[in-house]
Amino acid sequence: MTVTDRIIAGSMTFMAPVAALAAELPSDTLNLQEVVVSAPLKTNPDLIPMNVTQITSAQIEESGESSLLPVLVAKVPGLFVTERGFAGYGVSGGSAGTVNIRGVGQGNKVLFMIDGQPQWAGVFGHSLADTYVANGIEKVEVVKGPSSLLYGSNAMGGSINLVTHTQKADGLTGRARAMFGSFSTQKFALSSGYKKGRFSATLSGQLDRSNGNRAGSAFWLANEFAQVKYALSDRWSVAGMLDMTQTHADNPGTLQDPLENMWTDVFRGTGGVYVRNSYGKFDGGVQGYINWGRNNVDDGNTPGTDPNDYLFHSTDYNMGLTAYESFYLWTANTLSAGIDFQHWGGHIWNTDKADESVRSAEARHHVNEIAGYVMMQQGFFHDILNVNGGVRLQHGSTYGNVWVPQAGFIVKPGHDSQIKVSFSKGFRAPNIRELYLYPPANPDLKPEYMLNYEVSYRQHFLNYRLMAGVALFYIDAKNMIQTVRVDGRPRNVNTGKFHNKGFEIEAAYSILDNLRASASWSYLHTDSDNLYSPKNKLNAEVSYSPGRFSFTLEEMSIWSMKTGNPDGSTTDYSLLNLRAAYTLGTKVPVTLSVKADNITDKHYEIMYGCPMPGFTIIGGVEFRF
Repeated sequence: MTVTDRIIAGSMTFMAPVAALAAELPSDTLNLQEVVVSAPLKTNPDLIPMNVTQITSAQIEESGESSLLPVLVAKVPGLFVTERGFAGYGVSGGSAGTVNIRGVGQGNKVLFMIDGQPQWAGVFGHSLADTYVANGIEKVEVVKGPSSLLYGSNAMGGSINLVTHTQKADGLTGRARAMFGSFSTQKFALSSGYKKGRFSATLSGQLDRSNGNRAGSAFWLANEFAQVKYALSDRWSVAGMLDMTQTHADNPGTLQDPLENMWTDVFRGTGGVYVRNSYGKFDGGVQGYINWGRNNVDDGNTPGTDPNDYLFHSTDYNMGLTAYESFYLWTANTLSAGIDFQHWGGHIWNTDKADESVRSAEARHHVNEIAGYVMMQQGFFHDILNVNGGVRLQHGSTYGNVWVPQAGFIVKPGHDSQIKVSFSKGFRAPNIRELYLYPPANPDLKPEYMLNYEVSYRQHFLNYRLMAGVALFYIDAKNMIQTVRVDGRPRNVNTGKFHNKGFEIEAAYSILDNLRASASWSYLHTDSDNLYSPKNKLNAEVSYSPGRFSFTLEEMSIWSMKTGNPDGSTTDYSLLNLRAAYTLGTKVPVTLSVKADNITDKHYEIMYGCPMPGFTIIGGVEFRF
C-alpha cells in the first residue's frame, strides 16, 4: 500500500458539481467534506492550516478541456492564468500561461509539480504552460499561499501538483476520445490501465491541433505518459513514471506590433522513480526525478522587414533527490522530516540559419541546492485544537542560506465548522537568466521572499448539503528582483516590494440530488503595478444531470485587471459557457458531448493586443471499456 500525504482542505475548498459524482453520493449528503491531498509525497501533514483546492478527475473530464489551466481558472478562487488566443501558450517573447495566485505568480513564483516533482525550465526559471495537460492526470491539488516549507524555491506564491492516474481495479480498462470544433480544432486522447495483484500500469496519449483564432496562431501538441507501480509487500512499494510533451506554436504578435515567422518548438520530458515504506509508527520514502527540455525559437520579424538570420536554442534540466519520513510518536502527534537535493541549469546558443555550425551568444550555467526541513503537528482536546509548526533551512550555491518558518492552528468548534489561522514564508531564488544572461544580469542577487498571514472560516449546513466559507489574507513581499538603471546601465537588483490583501468568499449547495450550484468571489488589493491579477473575480456554476443527460452552465466575470495597455487602463468582461453530454450504453458506455464557450460572443483581451476568440464550439464522442 503506497504512502500518501494529506492536507485537510481550507475553507475555500469545494467540489464543483458533476454528473459523474452525483450517482455515487448518498441522497442526503453533498461532497464538501475535508479533501484528502496526496500530492506532497513528503510528509503526512493532516492538519497544516493552509487553503487547498482539489480538482477531481471527474471535474477535469466533464470540463472538456485538454489543457488543465482553464480548469484551474474556473475552479480555484483567487487564481488567474494569462491567455493570448484560442490554442497554445507558447514560450519566449509574447508567451502566455502565467499563473497568479492572489496576485503572486509572475517570474515563476507558483511551483508546478507532477507527483511532487518540480516542473520548470532550468535556464529561464519559468513554468511550461503547454505541458500541463489533462492526459494521465487523476487530480490537481492547489495550495494557495507559500509552500516553501516542503518545496523550497519557486513555491513562494503557492504550489500546483498534478497527481497522475493509478489503475485501481484488477483487469484492463481504457477510454478513447475524439473532439472537433471551431478554428479546425481537433483533439484526440487514448488511455489504458492494467492491474493484476501487486502490479499496475497506465499508458496514455494525447494529440491536439488548431489553426487558432488569429491568422498565424496555429498550434499542435502531442503528449505521452506511462507509469508502472509494484507493491513489494504490504509495507514497501516502488514506482516509475515518464511523461513527454512536444509542441509547436506560431505567434502573430500583438495587433499593435505584429510579427511574421515567429514560432517555437518545445520538447519537454519528466521522469521519476520512488521507493516508499509504510509502518505503524512511521512512513515515508525516497524519490528521484529529472525534468528536461529542448527549445528552438525563431523570434520573427516585423512585416516588411527581412527574416532573422539566426535561430535561438536552449536545453535545460532540473534533477533532484528527496528523502522524507513521518513519525507518529504519541497520540495525535506527527513529526515529519526530510532532506532535498536539487541540481538545475542549462545551455543556450544561437545558430546561423545559413550555416548551423556557426554558433553565437553561447552560455552554460548550473545551480545546486540542498535543504532540510522538520515539521510537527499536535492535537489537543480530542482534535478540537490542532497546532502546527515547522522550519526549513535551504542552501543555494549562488545565494547562501535561507530560513523558512511556518506556523498555525486549526479550531473546530463543532463537527460542521472550522477556523484556520496561519503564518508562512515563501521564497524564490534568482534564476540563471537573472544571474548571468544578457546585460541586466547580476551574479550577486539574493532570493525574493514574502510573508503570508491568513485566517479562514468554513461552516456546513443542512447535513453537509450547503457549505459557506470565507478567507482573508495579507501578503508582505520584499527583495523583489527588478531591472533598474545603475551607472547608466540596466541591472537586476533586489529592490522591489509589494503588499497584497484581500478575501475569498465561497459557497456550494446541493439543491437536489441531480441539481447543484456553486459560486466564489475573490477580491484583491495590491499597491504594485501588477499585471493579469484581477481586482475582482466571480465564478458561478449550475449543474443539472437528469438521467443520462448532464448540463452545466458556467459564468466568470473579471473586473479591474491590467492587461499591459501602455495607458495603464484596466479591463472588465464576463463570459458565459455551456456544456451538455449524453451517455448511452452500460457495458461499453459512449458519451456524446458538446461545449460552447463565450456564448454571448464577448470581445475581450487578457494580454494587451491579443484579442481572445468570440463564440466557439467543440463537440465529440468518448468510449470507455
